[in-house]
Amino acid sequence: MNSITHLTSHPEPAARLETLLSQIDPQVRRILKKSLAGSELSQEEAVVLFNTSGVEYNALLQTADRVRQLRCGDTGSFVITRNINFTNVCYMGCSFCNFSKTKEDAEAEFISFTEIADRAEEAWARGATEVCVQGGLHPDIDKDFYRNVLIAIKERVPQMHIHAFSPFEIWYGAKKARMTPEAFLQDLKDHGLGSMPGTAAEILAPEVRKKLTKDKLKTDEWVRIIKAAHNAGVPTTSTIMYGHVDGPADWAFHLDLLRSIQKETGGFTEFVPLGFIHYETPLYKENPGQVRTGPTRSEHFKMHAIARLMLQGYIDNIQASWVKMGPETAAQMLRSGANDLGGTLMNESISRAAGGQHGQEVMPEDMVNNIHRAGLHAVQRNTLYQTVQDYGPAADSGLNFTAPSDLIVVAGAAG
Repeated sequence: MNSITHLTSHPEPAARLETLLSQIDPQVRRILKKSLAGSELSQEEAVVLFNTSGVEYNALLQTADRVRQLRCGDTGSFVITRNINFTNVCYMGCSFCNFSKTKEDAEAEFISFTEIADRAEEAWARGATEVCVQGGLHPDIDKDFYRNVLIAIKERVPQMHIHAFSPFEIWYGAKKARMTPEAFLQDLKDHGLGSMPGTAAEILAPEVRKKLTKDKLKTDEWVRIIKAAHNAGVPTTSTIMYGHVDGPADWAFHLDLLRSIQKETGGFTEFVPLGFIHYETPLYKENPGQVRTGPTRSEHFKMHAIARLMLQGYIDNIQASWVKMGPETAAQMLRSGANDLGGTLMNESISRAAGGQHGQEVMPEDMVNNIHRAGLHAVQRNTLYQTVQDYGPAADSGLNFTAPSDLIVVAGAAG
């Protein structure tokens, strides 16, 4: 059912949650209380939570919302950014991707350094503090290409933060330059690389990963490059792509591995769950009946909630991707564990190529409205989660949070 409640309509949320916890399965209650106390969850405990339903599922989301409040306060954030995908030519053939083209394809693109700089300058003029630069592994990329991308942007827009190049691109660029990933990353940092997207993670559970990537970038190689970035002083995001040939045990393994990396390096700025978009991908089309059509609605909520609980104290920024789920559902995640709505984007090619249906851009005012609608204080942030502009709390105290439509409301504990 659709349940609408205001954030402050119940004066004692902690007491409401305690009442709800008293009504649920003892094993789930123990795990959730452990999270509320700030203790680490094991992989096995995470799997229990991924398998919740009914009242236990409700309790999970409300516990995640409470832990979000304890770790982040009542602030929801977003960043003004632009995606610059410089080429869609790639010969890696990852089965979950429909973005890549061959060089001969009529839709093949490989934009110039001038065009990259033009797009960055346009983004700056529109208030962006960041450009996110990624592309396919084009065979014509030479040893200096990635460095020259950075130089082109910095010469045109010196103050722009460049968030660029997935670990797969770093692996590829280092091979082209005949450098170690560590030396290659240091060179990129010296030429303006500010941070890296922690994409190409997909699922880090090795057996599932092999089905998706055929070992093109193995788990240990991804981990090495991420650690190399962190050790060079280049922070990264962290991600997961879920809802294909994976399951709860794989998700729990992935979260635990990210947490262990963060304990060692402290270099992750955020965690971004990315649901698999199946429509046009070879993985789905070529394996009828064997590949899921993306996560279920409840799995989206569980992923954000369990990430909040499992990563708390280590990665405290949990982002909800409106590109994958749509702005409405992403905003609801702000009361189910997430505290950030990601970027306005301006352009988004990869999800769109896979059949994504949620557009390429959300305006800053839409971000603010969605954060306010969740009952949170809205801020524009930069890449490193420093406040750029404070929009304050919802101006109208009557703005309502729309709870997930599958949330079960019991014991007066809506929300």
